Amino acid sequence: MAARLIWVLGLLIVCLTNIWAAAALYFDLPADVAPGILVATFYLASVVALLSLFRFTWLALGIGFAPFAAVALWWCSIKPPKTRNWQPDVAQTAWTERNGDKVTIHNLRDFDYQPGSPPQPRWETKVVDLSDLQAVDLFINFWGSTLICHPIVSFQFGPTEHVAISVETRMSEGQSYSTIRGFFKQFALIYIVADERDVVRVRTNYRHEQLYLYRTSIGPERARALFLDYMRTVDALHQHPRFYNALTSNCTTNVRTHTAATTSNPAPWDWRMLVNGTVDELVYERGGLASHLPFTELKEKSLIDARAQAADQATDFSERIRAGLPSF
Repeated sequence: MAARLIWVLGLLIVCLTNIWAAAALYFDLPADVAPGILVATFYLASVVALLSLFRFTWLALGIGFAPFAAVALWWCSIKPPKTRNWQPDVAQTAWTERNGDKVTIHNLRDFDYQPGSPPQPRWETKVVDLSDLQAVDLFINFWGSTLICHPIVSFQFGPTEHVAISVETRMSEGQSYSTIRGFFKQFALIYIVADERDVVRVRTNYRHEQLYLYRTSIGPERARALFLDYMRTVDALHQHPRFYNALTSNCTTNVRTHTAATTSNPAPWDWRMLVNGTVDELVYERGGLASHLPFTELKEKSLIDARAQAADQATDFSERIRAGLPSF
């Protein structure tokens, strides 16, 4: 009986791994090689034929695993693109230069967004002083289901300067986001370093999405370490692209990677980092938000859509969206 159960488990693993391999062929095989759907169908049919030929024996399991291993080796060899016909909002990648406490950020995004018009591209160079770093804020963005959100981290330098970082997919012209495709090597990973009037306004004023803003409990010393850790990744991605992955390298898991790297006691993994619609509550539970209000009240008071729409293109946009919020 035990041997039978092990065999059934082995068959299940062979089936699942080969379904993944077929999906990898479907999504990631270059279109100029062969139509992905045909290759994936032929692949699965061949695996079923092999299993049937060897009458679903132990040998069949070993033979059935071999095609997956071959596809996995090919898939691991796929390298992320550095040049491509990128969509305008991800056409440039940020990079930095440091001289003591002065950090020069190149390709900081500061697009202008107006309803009914295409975005006006602006890529800026900005110098920040690490000695001015005071606080870290967390934006939480909802655009549909409340089960999934997009976090954006923002660093405050002095009383009025803010640098926001949004971990996103870098898509080429003609691509659109798909969660399923995000499990395969379809999108590059990009850290968008931006002015808040860009990454906030595009969501509240242009797309009309929900956005919440919280002050974190991170102090200046850790904020410095966190910012530099982000910048190391920004520079690494500028030189050596990486793939986005909806499970292992997404907008939330990368934020956790940076926060864990800057503390001696990183928080344990939690399923809410993947189904992340309540990640703000998770951060609150772990003492990561500065407010001591009950979370329900804090969240209700932290919605900034109307503030951002009213501030629009004001030069003091960042101060206006924060005025009167809890802990600011």
